[in-house]
Amino acid sequence: MLGELPRESVVEVEGVVRRSEKSHRGVEVFPTSLRVLSRAEAPLPLGVVDKVGAELNTRLDHRVLDLRKPSVRAIFELRAAVLEGFRRAYTERGFLEVETPKLLRQGAEGGATLFRVDYFDRPAFLAQSPQLYKQMLMSAGFERVFEIAPAFRAEPSDTVRHITEFTSLDAEMAYPDGPDELRQVLESVVAESLRFARDRIGERGNPLADGLPEAKTPFPRIPFSRCEEWLGRPGAERDLGTEDEKIIGARAMQELGSPFYFIVDYPTAVKAQTFYAQRQDAHPDLTYYFDLGLRGLEITSGGIREHRIDRLTENLVSAGLDPSSFESYLEAFRYGMPPHGGWGFGVDRFVWALAGVPNIREARLFPRDRYRLEP
Repeated sequence: MLGELPRESVVEVEGVVRRSEKSHRGVEVFPTSLRVLSRAEAPLPLGVVDKVGAELNTRLDHRVLDLRKPSVRAIFELRAAVLEGFRRAYTERGFLEVETPKLLRQGAEGGATLFRVDYFDRPAFLAQSPQLYKQMLMSAGFERVFEIAPAFRAEPSDTVRHITEFTSLDAEMAYPDGPDELRQVLESVVAESLRFARDRIGERGNPLADGLPEAKTPFPRIPFSRCEEWLGRPGAERDLGTEDEKIIGARAMQELGSPFYFIVDYPTAVKAQTFYAQRQDAHPDLTYYFDLGLRGLEITSGGIREHRIDRLTENLVSAGLDPSSFESYLEAFRYGMPPHGGWGFGVDRFVWALAGVPNIREARLFPRDRYRLEP
Protein backbone atom coordinates (compact mmCIF):
# COMPACT_ATOMS: atom_id res chain seq x y z
CA MET A 1 0.00 0.00 0.00
CA LEU A 2 2.77 2.43 0.91
CA GLY A 3 4.50 1.78 -2.38
CA GLU A 4 1.40 2.89 -4.24
CA LEU A 5 0.95 6.19 -2.40
CA PRO A 6 2.18 9.36 -4.15
CA ARG A 7 4.88 11.36 -2.41
CA GLU A 8 3.73 13.97 0.15
CA SER A 9 0.59 12.01 1.06
CA VAL A 10 -0.32 12.30 4.73
CA VAL A 11 -0.50 9.03 6.68
CA GLU A 12 -1.00 7.89 10.26
CA VAL A 13 1.20 4.98 11.30
CA GLU A 14 1.09 2.84 14.43
CA GLY A 15 3.86 0.42 15.19
CA VAL A 16 6.56 -0.90 17.48
CA VAL A 17 9.77 1.05 18.05
CA ARG A 18 12.88 -1.14 17.95
CA ARG A 19 16.59 -0.56 17.94
CA SER A 20 18.11 -0.55 14.48
CA GLU A 21 21.73 -0.23 13.40
CA LYS A 22 20.59 0.61 9.88
CA SER A 23 18.76 3.78 10.97
CA HIS A 24 20.84 6.92 11.55
CA ARG A 25 18.66 7.65 14.58
CA GLY A 26 19.34 4.22 16.05
CA VAL A 27 15.66 3.23 16.14
CA GLU A 28 13.06 2.16 13.62
CA VAL A 29 9.27 1.89 13.63
CA PHE A 30 7.86 -1.44 12.51
CA PRO A 31 4.30 -0.67 11.37
CA THR A 32 1.33 -2.62 12.60
CA SER A 33 -1.32 -0.39 11.00
CA LEU A 34 -1.53 2.47 8.56
CA ARG A 35 -4.25 4.96 7.69
CA VAL A 36 -4.20 7.41 4.79
CA LEU A 37 -5.32 10.82 6.01
CA SER A 38 -4.82 12.69 2.74
CA ARG A 39 -3.69 11.36 -0.60
CA ALA A 40 -1.49 13.75 -2.61
CA GLU A 41 -2.08 14.26 -6.30
CA ALA A 42 0.59 13.16 -8.73
CA PRO A 43 2.79 14.31 -10.28
CA LEU A 44 3.95 16.99 -7.84
CA PRO A 45 4.45 20.43 -9.45
CA LEU A 46 7.57 20.87 -7.34
CA GLY A 47 9.89 18.31 -5.82
CA VAL A 48 10.30 18.42 -2.05
CA VAL A 49 13.07 15.90 -1.45
CA ASP A 50 14.60 15.94 -4.94
CA LYS A 51 18.16 17.23 -5.18
CA VAL A 52 17.44 18.88 -8.52
CA GLY A 53 16.80 22.58 -7.96
CA ALA A 54 13.94 24.63 -9.34
CA GLU A 55 13.71 28.22 -10.54
CA LEU A 56 12.64 30.72 -7.88
CA ASN A 57 9.43 31.62 -9.72
CA THR A 58 8.46 27.95 -9.82
CA ARG A 59 9.18 27.62 -6.13
CA LEU A 60 7.11 30.70 -5.31
CA ASP A 61 4.25 29.58 -7.56
CA HIS A 62 4.05 26.41 -5.44
CA ARG A 63 5.24 27.97 -2.19
CA VAL A 64 3.48 25.52 0.15
CA LEU A 65 5.50 22.65 -1.26
CA ASP A 66 8.66 24.73 -1.25
CA LEU A 67 8.20 25.55 2.44
CA ARG A 68 8.24 21.84 3.28
CA LYS A 69 11.96 21.70 2.50
CA PRO A 70 14.11 21.72 5.69
CA SER A 71 16.53 24.23 4.14
CA VAL A 72 13.67 26.67 3.50
CA ARG A 73 12.13 26.15 6.94
CA ALA A 74 15.52 26.95 8.45
CA ILE A 75 15.25 30.53 7.13
CA PHE A 76 11.97 31.09 8.96
CA GLU A 77 13.24 29.53 12.17
CA LEU A 78 16.04 32.10 11.95
CA ARG A 79 13.55 34.88 11.24
CA ALA A 80 11.38 33.95 14.22
CA ALA A 81 14.41 33.81 16.51
CA VAL A 82 15.68 37.20 15.30
CA LEU A 83 12.29 38.83 15.96
CA GLU A 84 12.03 37.22 19.38
CA GLY A 85 15.51 38.52 20.16
CA PHE A 86 14.55 42.04 19.08
CA ARG A 87 11.39 42.01 21.19
CA ARG A 88 13.36 40.91 24.25
CA ALA A 89 16.10 43.48 23.69
CA TYR A 90 13.73 46.41 23.16
CA THR A 91 11.54 45.48 26.11
CA GLU A 92 14.55 45.17 28.41
CA ARG A 93 15.51 48.73 27.43
CA GLY A 94 12.15 50.17 28.39
CA PHE A 95 10.54 50.30 24.94
CA LEU A 96 6.79 49.75 24.66
CA GLU A 97 5.51 47.73 21.70
CA VAL A 98 2.81 49.64 19.81
CA GLU A 99 0.62 49.28 16.72
CA THR A 100 -0.06 52.18 14.36
CA PRO A 101 -2.55 52.48 11.46
CA LYS A 102 -1.78 50.98 8.07
CA LEU A 103 -4.53 52.91 6.26
CA LEU A 104 -3.55 56.55 5.99
CA ARG A 105 -4.77 59.81 4.53
CA GLN A 106 -1.21 60.87 3.74
CA GLY A 107 2.14 59.10 3.53
CA ALA A 108 5.29 59.81 5.49
CA GLU A 109 7.27 60.72 2.39
CA GLY A 110 4.75 62.09 -0.07
CA GLY A 111 2.78 60.15 -2.66
CA ALA A 112 5.31 58.84 -5.18
CA THR A 113 5.70 55.39 -3.65
CA LEU A 114 2.27 54.97 -2.04
CA PHE A 115 -0.35 52.35 -2.85
CA ARG A 116 -3.71 54.09 -3.23
CA VAL A 117 -6.85 52.26 -2.09
CA ASP A 118 -10.55 53.14 -2.13
CA TYR A 119 -11.64 53.95 1.41
CA PHE A 120 -15.43 54.21 1.22
CA ASP A 121 -16.02 57.58 -0.51
CA ARG A 122 -12.45 58.91 -0.46
CA PRO A 123 -8.90 57.81 -1.27
CA ALA A 124 -6.52 56.37 1.30
CA PHE A 125 -3.02 54.95 1.18
CA LEU A 126 -1.26 51.90 2.57
CA ALA A 127 1.39 52.89 5.10
CA GLN A 128 4.94 52.96 3.80
CA SER A 129 6.19 53.61 7.35
CA PRO A 130 4.83 54.32 10.85
CA GLN A 131 7.09 57.38 10.91
CA LEU A 132 4.49 60.09 11.54
CA TYR A 133 2.63 58.14 14.21
CA LYS A 134 5.65 57.11 16.23
CA GLN A 135 6.72 60.76 16.30
CA MET A 136 3.24 61.76 17.45
CA LEU A 137 3.57 59.23 20.30
CA MET A 138 6.63 61.13 21.54
CA SER A 139 4.34 64.11 22.14
CA ALA A 140 1.88 61.83 23.95
CA GLY A 141 4.47 60.87 26.54
CA PHE A 142 5.28 57.43 25.12
CA GLU A 143 9.00 58.10 25.41
CA ARG A 144 10.27 54.77 24.03
CA VAL A 145 8.28 52.75 21.50
CA PHE A 146 8.88 50.07 18.89
CA GLU A 147 6.71 48.38 16.30
CA ILE A 148 7.09 45.27 14.15
CA ALA A 149 4.53 45.53 11.36
CA PRO A 150 3.95 45.33 7.61
CA ALA A 151 4.69 48.30 5.38
CA PHE A 152 4.09 48.90 1.70
CA ARG A 153 6.12 50.72 -0.94
CA ALA A 154 4.95 51.10 -4.54
CA GLU A 155 8.38 51.18 -6.12
CA PRO A 156 8.37 49.70 -9.65
CA SER A 157 11.61 47.87 -8.90
CA ASP A 158 12.32 44.33 -10.02
CA THR A 159 15.55 43.47 -8.22
CA VAL A 160 16.72 40.83 -5.76
CA ARG A 161 16.53 43.37 -2.92
CA HIS A 162 13.10 44.99 -3.44
CA ILE A 163 9.62 43.80 -2.52
CA THR A 164 6.41 45.80 -2.25
CA GLU A 165 5.18 44.39 1.08
CA PHE A 166 7.79 44.12 3.80
CA THR A 167 8.18 44.01 7.56
CA SER A 168 9.57 47.09 9.23
CA LEU A 169 10.90 47.21 12.77
CA ASP A 170 10.61 50.83 13.84
CA ALA A 171 11.74 52.44 17.07
CA GLU A 172 11.55 55.95 18.48
CA MET A 173 12.86 57.48 21.70
CA ALA A 174 12.54 60.87 23.37
CA TYR A 175 15.34 63.00 24.82
CA PRO A 176 18.28 61.23 23.18
CA ASP A 177 21.69 62.57 24.08
CA GLY A 178 22.56 63.24 20.45
CA PRO A 179 22.58 60.89 17.46
CA ASP A 180 25.26 58.66 18.91
CA GLU A 181 22.99 57.55 21.74
CA LEU A 182 20.53 56.40 19.08
CA ARG A 183 23.30 54.46 17.39
CA GLN A 184 24.45 52.95 20.68
CA VAL A 185 20.96 51.68 21.47
CA LEU A 186 20.48 50.36 17.94
CA GLU A 187 23.80 48.52 17.75
CA SER A 188 23.30 46.96 21.19
CA VAL A 189 19.83 45.74 20.20
CA VAL A 190 21.13 44.29 16.92
CA ALA A 191 24.05 42.54 18.63
CA GLU A 192 21.85 41.13 21.38
CA SER A 193 19.21 39.89 18.96
CA LEU A 194 21.85 38.22 16.84
CA ARG A 195 23.37 36.44 19.85
CA PHE A 196 19.91 35.28 20.93
CA ALA A 197 19.10 33.99 17.44
CA ARG A 198 22.39 32.15 17.15
CA ASP A 199 21.84 30.38 20.47
CA ARG A 200 18.17 29.63 19.81
CA ILE A 201 18.53 28.08 16.36
CA GLY A 202 21.87 26.51 17.25
CA GLU A 203 20.17 24.47 19.97
CA ARG A 204 17.84 23.09 17.30
CA GLY A 205 20.62 22.13 14.92
CA ASN A 206 19.75 24.81 12.37
CA PRO A 207 22.66 24.95 9.88
CA LEU A 208 22.33 28.74 9.51
CA ALA A 209 23.56 29.31 13.07
CA ASP A 210 27.22 28.79 12.16
CA GLY A 211 27.16 31.37 9.37
CA LEU A 212 25.77 34.31 11.33
CA PRO A 213 28.15 37.32 11.43
CA GLU A 214 29.81 38.66 14.53
CA ALA A 215 28.32 41.92 15.77
CA LYS A 216 31.08 43.42 17.86
CA THR A 217 30.13 46.82 19.25
CA PRO A 218 30.68 49.64 18.74
CA PHE A 219 30.12 49.44 15.02
CA PRO A 220 32.44 51.70 12.98
CA ARG A 221 31.15 55.20 12.14
CA ILE A 222 31.96 56.24 8.58
CA PRO A 223 31.27 59.86 7.55
CA PHE A 224 29.34 60.21 4.31
CA SER A 225 32.20 62.33 2.96
CA ARG A 226 34.59 59.40 3.45
CA CYS A 227 32.22 57.13 1.54
CA GLU A 228 32.30 59.63 -1.32
CA GLU A 229 36.10 59.46 -1.32
CA TRP A 230 35.96 55.66 -1.44
CA LEU A 231 33.61 55.99 -4.42
CA GLY A 232 35.93 58.45 -6.16
CA ARG A 233 33.45 61.33 -6.12
CA PRO A 234 34.35 63.63 -3.19
CA GLY A 235 31.83 66.41 -2.62
CA ALA A 236 29.26 64.99 -5.02
CA GLU A 237 26.52 64.86 -2.35
CA ARG A 238 24.61 62.24 -4.31
CA ASP A 239 22.61 59.48 -2.66
CA LEU A 240 24.11 56.03 -2.53
CA GLY A 241 23.03 53.44 -5.07
CA THR A 242 23.14 49.66 -4.87
CA GLU A 243 26.62 49.34 -6.36
CA ASP A 244 27.87 52.19 -4.16
CA GLU A 245 26.66 50.35 -1.06
CA LYS A 246 28.47 47.18 -2.13
CA ILE A 247 31.74 49.07 -2.54
CA ILE A 248 31.37 50.73 0.86
CA GLY A 249 30.56 47.42 2.50
CA ALA A 250 33.66 45.82 1.02
CA ARG A 251 35.88 48.75 2.12
CA ALA A 252 34.38 48.69 5.62
CA MET A 253 35.24 45.01 5.94
CA GLN A 254 38.68 45.43 4.43
CA GLU A 255 39.78 48.55 6.31
CA LEU A 256 37.67 48.40 9.49
CA GLY A 257 37.16 44.66 9.85
CA SER A 258 33.45 44.89 10.54
CA PRO A 259 30.46 43.52 8.60
CA PHE A 260 28.31 46.13 10.40
CA TYR A 261 28.94 49.87 10.07
CA PHE A 262 27.18 53.23 10.33
CA ILE A 263 27.28 55.87 7.62
CA VAL A 264 26.92 59.19 9.44
CA ASP A 265 26.62 62.93 8.72
CA TYR A 266 24.38 62.69 5.68
CA PRO A 267 24.29 65.92 3.66
CA THR A 268 21.08 67.93 3.76
CA ALA A 269 21.01 67.84 -0.04
CA VAL A 270 20.79 64.03 0.05
CA LYS A 271 18.05 63.97 2.72
CA ALA A 272 16.03 66.92 1.35
CA GLN A 273 12.90 64.78 0.90
CA THR A 274 13.19 63.41 4.44
CA PHE A 275 11.50 66.48 5.88
CA TYR A 276 11.58 65.22 9.47
CA ALA A 277 15.39 64.89 9.44
CA GLN A 278 16.96 67.52 11.70
CA ARG A 279 19.70 69.64 10.20
CA GLN A 280 22.83 70.16 12.27
CA ASP A 281 22.79 73.57 13.99
CA ALA A 282 26.52 74.11 13.51
CA HIS A 283 26.53 72.73 9.96
CA PRO A 284 23.12 73.23 8.29
CA ASP A 285 24.42 71.50 5.17
CA LEU A 286 24.55 68.27 7.18
CA THR A 287 21.85 66.29 9.01
CA TYR A 288 21.96 64.11 12.11
CA TYR A 289 20.91 61.16 9.97
CA PHE A 290 22.67 57.83 9.57
CA ASP A 291 22.34 54.44 7.88
CA LEU A 292 23.29 51.06 9.28
CA GLY A 293 24.85 48.74 6.73
CA LEU A 294 25.61 45.03 6.75
CA ARG A 295 28.03 43.72 4.15
CA GLY A 296 27.09 46.36 1.60
CA LEU A 297 23.36 46.27 2.28
CA GLU A 298 21.49 49.15 3.92
CA ILE A 299 19.25 47.70 6.63
CA THR A 300 18.48 50.77 8.74
CA SER A 301 17.96 54.49 8.30
CA GLY A 302 17.37 56.92 11.13
CA GLY A 303 18.52 59.87 13.14
CA ILE A 304 17.46 62.89 15.17
CA ARG A 305 14.07 64.25 14.09
CA GLU A 306 13.11 67.90 13.77
CA HIS A 307 10.88 68.66 16.79
CA ARG A 308 10.55 72.44 16.24
CA ILE A 309 7.36 73.08 14.30
CA ASP A 310 8.60 76.19 12.49
CA ARG A 311 11.59 74.36 11.05
CA LEU A 312 9.56 71.24 10.38
CA THR A 313 7.07 73.28 8.38
CA GLU A 314 9.91 74.87 6.42
CA ASN A 315 11.29 71.42 5.66
CA LEU A 316 7.90 70.27 4.38
CA VAL A 317 7.70 73.20 1.99
CA SER A 318 11.30 72.69 0.86
CA ALA A 319 10.45 69.05 0.09
CA GLY A 320 7.58 70.22 -2.14
CA LEU A 321 4.87 69.05 0.28
CA ASP A 322 1.79 70.94 1.47
CA PRO A 323 1.81 71.38 5.28
CA SER A 324 -2.01 71.48 5.30
CA SER A 325 -2.00 67.82 4.24
CA PHE A 326 -0.11 66.97 7.44
CA GLU A 327 -2.33 68.88 9.87
CA SER A 328 -2.99 66.02 12.34
CA TYR A 329 0.73 65.24 12.39
CA LEU A 330 1.72 68.87 12.92
CA GLU A 331 -0.79 69.27 15.73
CA ALA A 332 1.36 67.01 17.89
CA PHE A 333 4.19 69.53 17.52
CA ARG A 334 2.07 72.54 18.57
CA TYR A 335 1.43 71.45 22.12
CA GLY A 336 4.80 70.34 23.38
CA MET A 337 7.02 67.98 21.41
CA PRO A 338 10.22 66.74 23.09
CA PRO A 339 13.45 66.25 21.18
CA HIS A 340 13.43 62.73 19.78
CA GLY A 341 14.88 60.36 17.23
CA GLY A 342 14.64 56.83 15.96
CA TRP A 343 15.08 54.47 13.07
CA GLY A 344 13.40 52.06 10.69
CA PHE A 345 14.91 48.59 10.37
CA GLY A 346 14.30 46.28 7.40
CA VAL A 347 13.55 42.84 8.84
CA ASP A 348 13.39 41.10 5.46
CA ARG A 349 16.71 42.55 4.33
CA PHE A 350 18.33 41.56 7.62
CA VAL A 351 17.09 37.96 7.45
CA TRP A 352 18.00 37.80 3.75
CA ALA A 353 21.56 38.90 4.54
CA LEU A 354 21.88 36.54 7.52
CA ALA A 355 20.54 33.52 5.62
CA GLY A 356 22.83 34.16 2.66
CA VAL A 357 20.18 33.34 0.05
CA PRO A 358 20.26 35.00 -3.40
CA ASN A 359 16.92 36.84 -3.28
CA ILE A 360 15.05 38.80 -0.60
CA ARG A 361 11.84 37.02 -1.63
CA GLU A 362 13.22 33.90 0.03
CA ALA A 363 13.11 35.70 3.40
CA ARG A 364 9.30 36.03 3.30
CA LEU A 365 6.76 33.23 3.48
CA PHE A 366 4.58 34.58 0.66
CA PRO A 367 6.42 37.50 -0.97
CA ARG A 368 4.80 40.33 -2.91
CA ASP A 369 6.49 42.28 -5.69
CA ARG A 370 5.31 44.31 -8.65
CA TYR A 371 4.26 41.13 -10.49
CA ARG A 372 3.25 38.70 -7.74
CA LEU A 373 -0.06 38.78 -5.86
CA GLU A 374 -0.44 35.06 -5.20
CA PRO A 375 -0.27 32.58 -3.64
